[in-house]
Amino acid sequence: MKTVTYIKIGVAIAVVLMVMAGILWLRSATEGDHVDFGTEASIDMTPTQVHSIKAIGEWEFLSVSAEELVDTIRKGIFRDDELVRIYNGTLRLGINMHKVKPGWLQAAGDSVKVTLPAVGLLDKDFIDEARTKPFYEVGSWKPADREALYKKARRQMLTHCLTKENLQAAQVNGEAQFRSMMRSMGYKHVTITFEK
Repeated sequence: MKTVTYIKIGVAIAVVLMVMAGILWLRSATEGDHVDFGTEASIDMTPTQVHSIKAIGEWEFLSVSAEELVDTIRKGIFRDDELVRIYNGTLRLGINMHKVKPGWLQAAGDSVKVTLPAVGLLDKDFIDEARTKPFYEVGSWKPADREALYKKARRQMLTHCLTKENLQAAQVNGEAQFRSMMRSMGYKHVTITFEK
C-alpha cells in the first residue's frame, strides 16, 4: 500500500512540475524571449494603393478664415455716395492629388520617395456670400458696383491670407500627414518633396 501511495505522490509532483514549466515557458515567450522568424524588408506598393491615394483628390492642409471690411465712395455734386460691406470667407490651402506627375511615388524596400504638387488655394470661390453683410449704404448702387466691391474684397483676402507663412504652414502639415500615411503602410524611410 505504501508503494502505491508514493507512486501517486510522485506522479502528482511530476504533473505539477510540468504545468509550472509550461507556464514559465509561455510567460517568457510573451515577454519577448521568443524566436523571431524575421520580417519582410520589402513592401510592395500595389497599383490599387497608388490609385486610391490619387483618388483622394483635393487634400486640405490648412484653412484660413478671413473677414474684410471693404468700401467704395462715389463723389457727387451735393453729396457723396458710399457703400461699405463686410465679407467673410475661408481659404483652404492644400494640394490636388489629380495634379501629380508620372513617377510621383517611388518605392524601394522599406523606403519611399514622394513628389507632391505645390501647395496652393484649393477653391477659388472662398467668399461666403450668405454671410456678407451691408455695413453702410448711401445712394443708389448697381449690381456692377457690388461686383466690383466683391472683387476688391477677394483681392484683399488673397493678399492677407495667401501669405508665404500660411503656405509654408500648410506644406508642413501636408508633409506630416503624408509621412504618417506612408509609415502606416510600413515604410520606415519616407522622403517628401513639393513641386515649386
